[in-house]
Amino acid sequence: MELNDKKLFVLDTNVLLHEPLAIYSFKEHDVIIPMTVLEELDSIKDRKRDVSRDARVAIRALEDILGGPTTPEQILKGVALPTREEHTEVSGHLSIFPDHQIEFIIGSLPGDNNDNRIINTALHLQKIHSPRTVVLVTKDINMRLKAKGAGIERVEDYRTDQLIDDIRFLAKGFYQFAGDFWQNVDKVSTDRKGRHTVHQVPLEHLGNEHYYLNQYLIDEGSDFCGRVASKSDKHLEIIDRGRDRLLHHEAWGVKPKNIYQGMALDALLDPDIELIILTGPAGCGKTLLAMAAALELVVERKQYDKVIVTRNTPDIAESIGFLPGTEEEKMAPWLAAITDTLEVLHKNDVNPTGSVNYIMEKANIQFKSINFMRGRSIQNSVVILDECQNLAASQIKTMITRMGEGTKLICSGNLAQIDSTYLTAVTSGLTYIVERFKDFEGSANIYLNGVVRSRLAEFAEEHL
Repeated sequence: MELNDKKLFVLDTNVLLHEPLAIYSFKEHDVIIPMTVLEELDSIKDRKRDVSRDARVAIRALEDILGGPTTPEQILKGVALPTREEHTEVSGHLSIFPDHQIEFIIGSLPGDNNDNRIINTALHLQKIHSPRTVVLVTKDINMRLKAKGAGIERVEDYRTDQLIDDIRFLAKGFYQFAGDFWQNVDKVSTDRKGRHTVHQVPLEHLGNEHYYLNQYLIDEGSDFCGRVASKSDKHLEIIDRGRDRLLHHEAWGVKPKNIYQGMALDALLDPDIELIILTGPAGCGKTLLAMAAALELVVERKQYDKVIVTRNTPDIAESIGFLPGTEEEKMAPWLAAITDTLEVLHKNDVNPTGSVNYIMEKANIQFKSINFMRGRSIQNSVVILDECQNLAASQIKTMITRMGEGTKLICSGNLAQIDSTYLTAVTSGLTYIVERFKDFEGSANIYLNGVVRSRLAEFAEEHL
């Protein structure tokens, strides 16, 4: 490849925090790390936060390539990136740019903050390496706007781990046929497998939709409801669930208010499904269904030993040490949605407060901080990971890999309510696992369409 065809990628700090091994993601192109980025990583690596681990991993990855016998001149010029098992196409070079030694061109941004210094570095490299393409890569939206305004021709988000380009294409966990399902099917064979009725339907009768395991199928003109059990090149095996049967599911006194909640409860109560992902707007019943199903499975059916509830805490509360009390008491303010749900589930009891306290002890409900989950192995439990739209893919991976034998994980979140600084709906860890797990036989994903909290909440969701 000609030198001018190889791009120069300048990485911002947040790219290495989002994906510590991002330097291996640019194939034959060259990667430049400004010295300012190293300084920021250094200031982050010793903090008592989960992101500090990512900073240390990124620093070690740089050390593996640039450490050892390399000279300062070689580091400035560029050291060849080694190929890795997961990155066999890597053939570019990695270098450190000493931006603190350069007097940048007139017209560049004031160099009094790190973002501006990184932008000025990209501007400088764009000038001296012309006509080669210089690309600034950052997950900071405002920094991308500033860089464009300052004159950088190519500014991009880090999208290597982004699986979809538009949130409208995210798998919803169900597909609705127009009209009557059976009128569209000319040929079907039906068999009995255990307690299930299974239909084998030719794919040619089902249109061009991409079907995946545990996807629910419903229609507009009948009571048909099925769940995809398996698929081949020519046939789809569908477990007949029945709309009426789904709407009559019950967990801890909670019955579905619509077919979407019925599908969610069906998956939540199925012992063969270990990962359930619930998405949808505020007020659609995600937390209520998750908590009701957890209590049903632990207390009534005794299929699990305990309920563990966790969620990420905002940056200001990541240490959680400033709040008084035990870990459960410190997490209580961030898990108020769970305690509110428990109160709703027992509001008709003679002594609601006493009932909630009794059930929390009976079901062994534990509130845990996500920061202390690394290294654990959770056995025979129902784990509820709430508000996980604010987690990056690496953080959700950490949680999922904690799950041991006999544990069911329920992830819930609303992609319209992302508070994390560098995440968007398409880069959220919630979106990532929906797409990654949709063909895993032990998972199901349901988009809870419709707000059932109140008519006020429904109107606000639709009109505000």
